[in-house]
Order: sequence, then structure tokens, then C-alpha cells
Amino acid sequence: MSGSGRRGIPYEHSHEPLLPPFEFALRLATHLLLALALVALCLGVGMAGYHHWAHLNWVDSFFNASMILTGMGPAEPLSSDDAKIFASFYAIFSGVAFLSIVGVIMAPVVHRFLHAFHLEMSDD
Repeated sequence: MSGSGRRGIPYEHSHEPLLPPFEFALRLATHLLLALALVALCLGVGMAGYHHWAHLNWVDSFFNASMILTGMGPAEPLSSDDAKIFASFYAIFSGVAFLSIVGVIMAPVVHRFLHAFHLEMSDD
């Protein structure tokens, strides 16, 4: 981490050179692992909710949570109001989570592109 007191995943500043390919691959792998952990967490929340409020078994809970998280829609009809309310909030949560997870995956690629573009502009 630089002396500027930045926190989080460190990225190189605009005046620093591009990361070598191996270090960039490590950064990308780190982001992919973080995204995978977020997917697992989101699936866990959905599974627990479907199991508790919709009284589905764990496999059906996983199936429903997966379908909602990927934007495919619900798989099982829900009979109770509690289950429908949970499914509604989980669908909203899943939409935000999906966009956030894509952002986590794309961040190092977009940063590298913009950083390379900035370096090219400063060379001219």
C-alpha cells in the first residue's frame, strides 16, 4: 500500500507503469475469487430464505436461489405470503448483487485498459 493511506485492493497510479502480465493475472484471479465468494454468499442467503420461508428442501432452495440470482426467474410456485415477500426482496437483492459481482470481475480489466490509455496519452 502506498503512503497515501489508501485502503482496499491497491491499483497502480496513473504515473506508474502497467503491471507485468503475471501480476495482472494474479490481480484478476483475486477478483474472480472475490466474485466467487460473493456468489456463494448470495446463494447461501437465498437458500436459507427459501428453506425457512417457503419450506423448500435444500436442493429446491438451491435451485430457486440459483434461478433468481441468474435472472431466470422463480422455479417453484410460492404459496405463503412470507415466502412471496422474501422472494421479492431476494430478487431485488439479486439484481444489485449481479451488477456488483460483474463490477468486481471487470474492475481490473477496465482499470488496465484505462491505465494503458492514459499512459499512451502521456507519451504523446
